[in-house]
Amino acid sequence: MNNIPKINQADPIPEAARSDIENLLSTGDLFRYTNYNSAVFTLEQNFANKIGAPYALAVSSCSAALFLALKTLSLPANAKVLIPAFTFGAVPSAVVHANCIPVLCECGTDYRIDLDDFLIKLQLVDAVLISHMRGHTSDMDKILSQCEKLGVPVIEDAAHSLGTTWRGKNIGTFGRLGCFSFQSYKLLNSGEGGMLITDDPDCFAKAVVMSGAYEHNWEKHHGERHFFEKWQNQLPLYNMRLNNLSALIVDSQIPYLDERIENGRRNHDIAAKILSHSEWIHVPEKFEHEARAPDSIQFNLVGLTPLEVSQFCDLINRMGVALQVFGNSKDNARAFWNWGFLPERYSLPKTREMLMNACDVRLPARLNVDDCKNIAEMILEALSQIKNNIAAE
Repeated sequence: MNNIPKINQADPIPEAARSDIENLLSTGDLFRYTNYNSAVFTLEQNFANKIGAPYALAVSSCSAALFLALKTLSLPANAKVLIPAFTFGAVPSAVVHANCIPVLCECGTDYRIDLDDFLIKLQLVDAVLISHMRGHTSDMDKILSQCEKLGVPVIEDAAHSLGTTWRGKNIGTFGRLGCFSFQSYKLLNSGEGGMLITDDPDCFAKAVVMSGAYEHNWEKHHGERHFFEKWQNQLPLYNMRLNNLSALIVDSQIPYLDERIENGRRNHDIAAKILSHSEWIHVPEKFEHEARAPDSIQFNLVGLTPLEVSQFCDLINRMGVALQVFGNSKDNARAFWNWGFLPERYSLPKTREMLMNACDVRLPARLNVDDCKNIAEMILEALSQIKNNIAAE
């Protein structure tokens, strides 16, 4: 059996950050509003510069960013928000939390939005929340043009897409607001945390106030004063702030981001090339205008029975490769039929069929070329064993 690293283990925090962390801990100065030039403020400016956005707000999670983004739109109660059916359960949860109704759209075998279903449902909604799930970008040209035509605002869930570009522009900067994650499995890791970005000064001021900038703490943000004054005491405070320790940890990793993107792309492409040799695997191609920044690989099992899919999952995990099939993993938070909190149940046969055969394997940027080759070859070996065993019975 090949020796491979634990792919579900988070990346370590850079050694260069340790002294700054120790200094911060020695002061106990963890609250972002203790002073004007906090670690959180510095992170916001560095992230905004890196991503190419005028305004950035660090918050406690990407879910918090999604919730605040929806609230800035001042949607009516029970407004309908269109989301892809292939996403993480936190996305419809944020919609419900914002007192809105999720409307689920079909996704295809390439993990992207089914545009036919999207265009039909777009006529019936008040906003769109695009999840670039696992970094797979839907056709942003068509989505944005149709939304603009109907006057429907777009929010981007870019939790899995930091560093991905569409026509050379960063994903997360196309919608009115973009939301990112700093959860442990993301390219920038603080365990928990998120970032909201926008080029709309009014939306930004709303988000800052609602995030927990009580009294005049909005003065410790980069923004336009008259917008903050407009919303002072007019909006509820949800207290979704990021703390200085988390911010310092994230900020220390930004200088490594480009390298991580490059390594993640290399790892994905190495594994994809090997896996594509199998008749039982289909790895969807990226779109022409998309440059992905993956830290994982997804592929579809082809020609396997449900029993064979389950046997393959059991075998490859016993071999040491942590792999899940989204729809075959009990209570998986990415399988829409498990979202019992939705006000409406959906059948969505295209998405369901895809999820029952879609595999997911982490390929962290810290892996080397041999690691990725070994993982891909072990997957092929496991598939071969399952098919050969079934044929021999």
